[in-house]
Amino acid sequence: MEGGKSKMKKEDFLNKLRKNTHVQFDMPAVDVKGIQYEDTLKQFIEMTESVGAHVIEAKEGESLDELVKKAYPEAKVFASHLPEITIAQKNPDTVAEANDLNGTDVGIVRGEVGVAENGCVWIPQTMKEKAVLFISEYLVIFLEKEKIVNNMHEAYARIEMDPKYNFGTFISGPSKTADIEQALVMGAQAARGVTVVLL
Repeated sequence: MEGGKSKMKKEDFLNKLRKNTHVQFDMPAVDVKGIQYEDTLKQFIEMTESVGAHVIEAKEGESLDELVKKAYPEAKVFASHLPEITIAQKNPDTVAEANDLNGTDVGIVRGEVGVAENGCVWIPQTMKEKAVLFISEYLVIFLEKEKIVNNMHEAYARIEMDPKYNFGTFISGPSKTADIEQALVMGAQAARGVTVVLL
């Protein structure tokens, strides 16, 4: 009942505002140009490494399975829904629930846009259980070099949501926090380490 009352009050307030607004102004058109880089790829690599991630450039014909295993030789449990990854024991599309991905050493996903400005990568949800992005101890993100843009303005212009899931996230390096005693802790809320593989 309380929620209904507060909603009514809010609607009443908004209606009064609309009724008493005599002159309306259109939003001004603002042409915002973000930062540009001479070498977008170089800037992306430098920024990605500065936020704590590793960057590997895949060589032509190199096996992605072997590349991932070489990056994380101690890993035992891999999770991915990508068809080119055959080492994955867990698939976020076929597990019964998100909790089944618990215990994943390395999650392997595909990024759609890389941003040179801040080293982040846009990863749309294309798998049933998006928990693979956050529950994995380490995360490997495949990203095509051609999909790296200068800044967030360009990134947002390229973002497309999968209509099936309508979710995506920017990831920039490993999860970190310094809230506790001002000491930097890696892997506080998500992956302890991130490797971006440039294709």
